[in-house]
Amino acid sequence: MTDRPSRFSGAWTAIVTPFRNGAVDLPALRALVEWQISEGIDGLVACGCTGEAATLSREEHLAVIETVLDTASGRVPVIGGAGRNDTSATVALARDVAKLGVSGLLVITPYYNKPTPAGLEAHYSAVADAAGIPVMAYNVPGRTGTNMSPETVARIAGHPLVCAIKDAAGPAERVTAIRALSPIAVLSGDDALALAQIALGATGVVSVASNVAPAAVVEMVAKALRSDFEGARKINDRLHPLFGALFLETNPIPVKKALELMGRIGGDLRLPLTGMSPSLVPRLQEAMAAAGVTA
Repeated sequence: MTDRPSRFSGAWTAIVTPFRNGAVDLPALRALVEWQISEGIDGLVACGCTGEAATLSREEHLAVIETVLDTASGRVPVIGGAGRNDTSATVALARDVAKLGVSGLLVITPYYNKPTPAGLEAHYSAVADAAGIPVMAYNVPGRTGTNMSPETVARIAGHPLVCAIKDAAGPAERVTAIRALSPIAVLSGDDALALAQIALGATGVVSVASNVAPAAVVEMVAKALRSDFEGARKINDRLHPLFGALFLETNPIPVKKALELMGRIGGDLRLPLTGMSPSLVPRLQEAMAAAGVTA
């Protein structure tokens, strides 16, 4: 099936939300955005799972996205998270996020409810109709309890504004199965699978690792999209230990610890997440060093 032209390609950072003394640290967030752009990132995704969106108040959620947008100032596109576990709440948030001027919305499958394929189709159609801007669906069954089959992805992509999916369900061949049924753009939601998925037709990655190694992830993805798989493999091999270390505990615990070690943010998280287990920090530091990430 012919792919839809997509503005959602390349390396996108699922950016963390820094906290300090219990509050969102907007100056640290602005500094992170500036650094990401200087490192060549293709786009930013604010208020996703890595951004601890589930712990943010509505006011904080909108302030984070607005800060990322304002700092980026049109230099890179910004996608705003707008996922909730019921459709009416998602629609309300999606409308408010769309008004900020984002390039699109990241909409996770409703968690806890475990909707059927028909329910997912109705959910995404309602959100897209209400917001009126492009929607990137987010399939991450490890967090939501729902895994969209390729057939379900094709159903939700029947709406013209549901034009991309961040797929974190593995295995890599899901990309082939989805593309056989739908023209939707597929972005990897798993750094460790990104290279393989791009080889199978994914248009890029929404990355956790690019929070700490943006230039390297950008280069790997760019090479892969140019079919320079030899060059991309070399970078992937170097980053592979980091990909694993960033999931030694629940994301974003390790990536925020890495950024703290780099001096870019404080290490604060919001309960029920807590700081990284001290016994695991040396493994993270070793992986950072192997990837060329300086602390």
